[in-house]
Amino acid sequence: MRGTGTTTTVDVAGLIKEFGRFRALDGLDLTVEPGEVHGFLGPNGAGKSTTIRVLLGLLRADGGRVRLFGGDPWHDAVTLHRRLAYVPGDVHLWPSLTGGQVIDVLAAARGGVDGRKRATLLERFELDPTKKARTYSKGNRQKVALVAALASDAELLVLDEPTSGLDPLMEAVFQECVTEVAAEGRTVLLSSHILAEVEALCDRVSIIRAGRTVQTGTLDDLRHLTRTTVDARTRTPATAIHDLPGVHNATTDNATTDTSAPDTTSPAGPGIATPRDTGGAGHHVRFDVDGDHLDQAMRTLAEFGITALTSSPPSLEELFLRHYGSPKGGSPKDDARKNGSPEHDTHDGIRDHDPDGADPHDHDTATTPARPTAAQAPHGTAAADRSWEGTAR
Repeated sequence: MRGTGTTTTVDVAGLIKEFGRFRALDGLDLTVEPGEVHGFLGPNGAGKSTTIRVLLGLLRADGGRVRLFGGDPWHDAVTLHRRLAYVPGDVHLWPSLTGGQVIDVLAAARGGVDGRKRATLLERFELDPTKKARTYSKGNRQKVALVAALASDAELLVLDEPTSGLDPLMEAVFQECVTEVAAEGRTVLLSSHILAEVEALCDRVSIIRAGRTVQTGTLDDLRHLTRTTVDARTRTPATAIHDLPGVHNATTDNATTDTSAPDTTSPAGPGIATPRDTGGAGHHVRFDVDGDHLDQAMRTLAEFGITALTSSPPSLEELFLRHYGSPKGGSPKDDARKNGSPEHDTHDGIRDHDPDGADPHDHDTATTPARPTAAQAPHGTAAADRSWEGTAR
């Protein structure tokens, strides 16, 4: 952990947020210490964005404790917003302003911006600030919000899927910038479903599912998340794979496939067999292996004569299904539909989030006092100060 401060930056305990009869956050816990880069992980619909909206004071908590810099995000939003910068995953800008003007407006909410840093970031992200916002692609809209946030001197950066729409080159630039921000001792809360991005940047991570925190720790603590799935065919049965350390869910069979009709759609080329092809003969083996034991598993597999092989890291969604899925015959979604409400997982009592991945924020007017829009809020009011978050979503 890089920080040396004494006041916890984000302190959330037992957070509850309901939209009508639907409980989006069901006792969520989250702690972010000063100076750390904290990953906030979960599949789509787990409650990440809802949690962030509560932290920003855009939604009011229905229960639990929520503290940001020791203050109440709902009652102290104006003061707290001057100490943070926010980048959502889907940025909407004022269409008649240029990108540069939007950056200046957002910077003014926090007392200005470093001009040299602003110019450097515009160059690094290859963003033309003279173009009207209406002409920007999704990726360029993200760049506007990122430049505004990174050019500020905010103590806390709240980043909710910030690289959505960026190409791989710009994702690399983003990671460099976050590393620099962390080196300055500032705090970052990074919400993402991209595991590799979080692994590269974060000191600690909190994993949520269905509105509850299911795991928190350093990446070393959560090393099981780096398992790779290997699917291969070998000349002789790879029975020894079952006994290797770090290998899980290994299955083998000695079915010989028909070689008379090679797969012309194989990614390896016409007529070339892959583990799932109908072309080629051999013994099929499939297993998951921890990252620390991948090299040994590959050496052992090679002893049996590899004829075809594919490997892939599991997606975060797959990891959640693997570790926290419903143990019943049906899926959590099926259970929820049968019961007419979010189901209870028998492992830990976790309720599944919106089964269709819909954002419950669309329904929040039933239980949450309405906030004025940027156009309705007079200058100098709390709503005006927080209007840029609502507009830049």
